[in-house]
Amino acid sequence: MQMLSPSTRLLHRLICIETQSQTMFRRMVNTAGLAAARRLPRKKTGLMLAGAAAALAVAVAGCGTSATNAAAAKSTTAISAIGAENEYANVLAQIGGRYVHVSSILNNPNTDPHTFESSPSVASEVSSAQLIVQNGVGYDTFMNKIESASPNPDRKVIIAQHVLGLPDSTPNPHLWYDPKTMPAVAKVMAADLSALRPAHRAYFQARLKAFDRSLAPWLNAIAAFKARYPGTPVATTEPVADYMLQAAGTRNLTPFTFQADIMNGVDPSPQDISLENGFFTQHKVKVFCYNQQVVDALTSSIRQTALKAGVPVVGVYETMPTPGYDYQSWMLAEVNALRKAVADKISTQKL
Repeated sequence: MQMLSPSTRLLHRLICIETQSQTMFRRMVNTAGLAAARRLPRKKTGLMLAGAAAALAVAVAGCGTSATNAAAAKSTTAISAIGAENEYANVLAQIGGRYVHVSSILNNPNTDPHTFESSPSVASEVSSAQLIVQNGVGYDTFMNKIESASPNPDRKVIIAQHVLGLPDSTPNPHLWYDPKTMPAVAKVMAADLSALRPAHRAYFQARLKAFDRSLAPWLNAIAAFKARYPGTPVATTEPVADYMLQAAGTRNLTPFTFQADIMNGVDPSPQDISLENGFFTQHKVKVFCYNQQVVDALTSSIRQTALKAGVPVVGVYETMPTPGYDYQSWMLAEVNALRKAVADKISTQKL
């Protein structure tokens, strides 16, 4: 490696002061550089100044491009993002594409999300995220606690409840089953990703449009079911898929008090249990939507009553079944299962 002369090393140390004061930089170079040159023979002085001039050009180029390089590096670094539930994480990954690294917290379709307990590893992951998407309405309050314990003014947090303008008293927190939810949340995702990486705004907007188009099969299936089977009577254990059932034009005969009790881990009244079982034994409903993630002795007994009475059972989920599904194919599969239950009396207990 070539050794730099004392005057060249001095110029290297001085060069980036130009960003603070051009005049001061020139005065320091002239004074220090020329003083060093006067102490040397003329021939050596000329060689050293020529070398210093070359070093000066390189150093100036380096100072001029450092900010540009930093900005370019930031624009290509993946955004660290989290979806509290894997359905939100999946949509976030679809919008962010190659410029986002997404993970999820609630992602096991075989566990009850209401019993989730955070851990130090989850807290660490959440605290370091640049973008977070969560449901709200009391469904994932553990996220709020972690975020409060690790404040970050640059972190962006999208809460579906707030995007939709819903009050805290909203009785049904399973917002992702509502056809209006994901298009609205995805739009905010694209906006926040663009704020974090402005250079890729067009990329995020293009992927948002593609996502919106990809929802068409699901929305069309809902509309087709509503047109062909209007007012179909159904029963449920919990209000998991209620938003979608409402959009499909069904009539949910299960009292919300019963649904809320099951959702909140409270024993329903004997009267409500008798009423629920009667929907099947008296053939008052066409389909039974059963939460596959929250199963206990009571709900299993009710499911058996439905099957024994010949009422098809459709399993619904609180987190996206994986592998094999993205958000839109999962939602479409649920509507198709509902249609098969009503049209062909076929149960789809698990996707």
